[in-house]
Amino acid sequence: MLAAVAGALALLVPGLVFAPPATAASLVEVTSFGSNPGNLRMHVYVPDSHPAKPAIVVAMHGCGGSGPGFYQSSEFASLADQRGFVVVYPTATKQTAMSNCFDVWSDASKRHNGGSDPVSIISMVSYVEQHYNGDPQRVFVTGSSSGGMETTALLADYPDVFKAGSAFMGVPFGCFANEADFPPWTSKCVGGAMHKTAQEWGNLVRQAYPGYSGTRPRVQLWHGTNDTLVPFQLLQEETKQWTDVFGLSQTPTSTDQPQPSWTRQRFAGADGTVQLEAISVSGAGHQLPMGGMAAAAVQFFGL
Repeated sequence: MLAAVAGALALLVPGLVFAPPATAASLVEVTSFGSNPGNLRMHVYVPDSHPAKPAIVVAMHGCGGSGPGFYQSSEFASLADQRGFVVVYPTATKQTAMSNCFDVWSDASKRHNGGSDPVSIISMVSYVEQHYNGDPQRVFVTGSSSGGMETTALLADYPDVFKAGSAFMGVPFGCFANEADFPPWTSKCVGGAMHKTAQEWGNLVRQAYPGYSGTRPRVQLWHGTNDTLVPFQLLQEETKQWTDVFGLSQTPTSTDQPQPSWTRQRFAGADGTVQLEAISVSGAGHQLPMGGMAAAAVQFFGL
């Protein structure tokens, strides 16, 4: 009855306007965001409260997942509400033996401006910078499994775009020879026998953007000790790769346990800045990130 009275008043009293109800932030799909050679879908989450130039976090799902699914299952949106950054959730569309996965095997995915999924994701970042006033000096990337692998691809291909990245259950950049090498049951990369020297791994990163001499984005790596899909030993290969890229010793400068099941190795430069973190999660299988890990990633980003 009150609603009916209010409606009648609005019709009867000229100039009377009722304010619409407050709306909470929600996930929004962007269908035209620029160059999209990977044919990806884009969803974006903009918190109600954020600074004039918010930071940007790209958060990517694993094989078989989606941007909206990762929005629901991970803690990045709630952290965005708390800390005022924008989250981009890409959805991979390439169909593989592992369902839809982000491309980390093609030659195009391994080169700066080479094409495929990395270029599509950079278009999403540019869209957020242009349409939401995102801060180009505070762009970060994270992902789980296939998304973790794409995280390190973006850090290698676009060190000029990202300030830091956090890869959950990933592999060294350049690990997959081609698409046929991607399925775990036939892959040399995740078959348990992929070993290279630190310099060989580091060369793959340097070859992604020849001539790049700027600052490299900081890297955080996560892996469960009981991961049987992407073997835990690949964390050591990733660590070798990025210590070489940063010119650091493979001996950590510190080791601690932020939580009882987490063992964190930190690798710092001469100025004391931590360039690399490698975190082993005791007893965890192929199931990261788990509770509190997204917050640790965001803390590593400095957000």
